[in-house]
Amino acid sequence: MAEGGAQDVFAVAPAYEAYIGRWSRPVAREFVRWLGVPPGRRWLDVGCGTGALTEVLVEVGAARAVVGVDRSGGFVQHARHGRFDAEVTFVEGDAQALPVPSAEFDAVVSGLVLNFVPEPRRMVAEMVRAARPGSTVALYVWDHAGRMELIARFWDVAREIDPTAATLDESDRFREACAPERLETTFRGAGLVDVLTRAIDVPTVFQNFEDYWRPFLGGQGPAPAYLASVPEDRRAQIREGLRARLPVGADGAIRLSARAWAVRGTRAGSASTR
Repeated sequence: MAEGGAQDVFAVAPAYEAYIGRWSRPVAREFVRWLGVPPGRRWLDVGCGTGALTEVLVEVGAARAVVGVDRSGGFVQHARHGRFDAEVTFVEGDAQALPVPSAEFDAVVSGLVLNFVPEPRRMVAEMVRAARPGSTVALYVWDHAGRMELIARFWDVAREIDPTAATLDESDRFREACAPERLETTFRGAGLVDVLTRAIDVPTVFQNFEDYWRPFLGGQGPAPAYLASVPEDRRAQIREGLRARLPVGADGAIRLSARAWAVRGTRAGSASTR
């Protein structure tokens, strides 16, 4: 995922992988299983980022071919170094103006992107345009206003220390965009039928405090980008505030949870086989 505004930095793939990519993969596995798309199909991954969802489309979804589109040249270059047992192509492009033909794909999906684009309805309309009649269109986003604990706990501490951080807090910024009711409305408004939503919960277990904290120093995403913008003394205050509040087990591990909301629908029309 590499859409976003000026304050949402998505460019350095290894840093993003350490921060969010490792947690996106278990969500993606459950998401792809839920879609139930038959093997051997051609997929489009919108806002493919570092290729986490694309990997799962091949491994779990048994995709015949995948085209991944992302605005971040750094992420696309990283994704191209992956090894896949399928025909996989990554290209730079805007989720709101996809550089692909119409009615080309058997399934069109996206992971952790919709809330970062300026016009979510336009992105979904583009996903529908790229899908063949009768095919699946689906996506997932973090439950920022609810159970995305690893990010929410950061902002709880940051806002206490620096009230201006409230303007960047994802739980406020994306509360409406990531609500399941809004996802359903957006999908139905794009002409999709048989629209369903579901929660996907995954554990996010950190070996120790440093395993939790270090990814926030990578600058990739709203919280790390904010942290990179503040003076060192404020950064230290946030670090120690988190250290004091996070639940640490007897083994030193920090066990949190992450929830994503997934939505799927079907493009109206009769499906054909290839």
